Amino acid sequence: MKKPTGSYPHVRVQGDGRAVVSQAGSVLLVETVRKSGLDQAISAALAPWRKPRAVHDAGKVVVDLALAVALGGDCLADIALPRSEPAIFGSVASDPTVSRLIDTLASSGEKTLTAIRAARSEVRRHVWKLAGDRAPDTGGQVTVDLDGVLVLAHSDKQDAAPTWKKTYGHHPLIGFVDHGPEGTGEPVAALLRPGNAGSNTAADHITATRLALAQLPKKYRRGRRNLIRCDSAGGTLEFVSWLTQRGRWLSYSVGMVITEAIHQYVLQVPASAWTPAVEPDGEVRDGAWVAELTGNLLDGWPQGMRPVVRKERPHVGAQLRITDANGMRIT
Repeated sequence: MKKPTGSYPHVRVQGDGRAVVSQAGSVLLVETVRKSGLDQAISAALAPWRKPRAVHDAGKVVVDLALAVALGGDCLADIALPRSEPAIFGSVASDPTVSRLIDTLASSGEKTLTAIRAARSEVRRHVWKLAGDRAPDTGGQVTVDLDGVLVLAHSDKQDAAPTWKKTYGHHPLIGFVDHGPEGTGEPVAALLRPGNAGSNTAADHITATRLALAQLPKKYRRGRRNLIRCDSAGGTLEFVSWLTQRGRWLSYSVGMVITEAIHQYVLQVPASAWTPAVEPDGEVRDGAWVAELTGNLLDGWPQGMRPVVRKERPHVGAQLRITDANGMRIT
């Protein structure tokens, strides 16, 4: 059934009905780890934290935990799932061993995170090279999307707090590399935050962007070939100024809250200035128009900003806001 190679067994498919295993779908994850070299990279990065007589490799324990999460786990004890299938995952550490390792890694704080992040960055560079013309930077540009997500907690957890949606849990800020219409977002950064963390926190957006940039090949860590996108949570003067700082010069596309001042500018846009909105695929968006605002609206903001607004027919039953105009939703 298996032949030991690297950190994980090599699974061989047979059609004779013998040596049947469950969780066969996880073979794809394991093979991805093997092909990318993630297990070896994390193992090398965490070598300083492995005790001389330890049976289990620290890097494999961490990757096993990641695989358990990918398979639906949400706590350390869920590593029992990969442990139940040694034919796929090999030898998996016991719960006490896992807990002791996590305590050891946590005690080193940022030093441990830096080692893991460096290993992930090197593996990502290798994977993009393997992907060839399917890599996210094939067109000569990388797009990083930043967005906050809510992670619910059903019991008291570290940093869990009431959220703006009146739930309870965490509000991490996540960075994804866009893979285009035929792919999905590739997670490159995650800034853990309590549930009551603010949405328009410029310092958090700057930190998350730094983490995301560190995961990219060096040529994309500054300059116009890197496009940073986020919703109105990133539409703050401090964050945009940081993106455009001399020597950084990142491209950006950020949303902004329609304030009363912006609303007044929208009301002054002549009908002839509105242009039909276009979808990413080039098709005209039905019932939507865009216009660029001019004047001193962005005095004090970085030079070169172009405020673009969209008006659109609201869907049936939608409630218009005070900043909407003439029956149109303004964004």
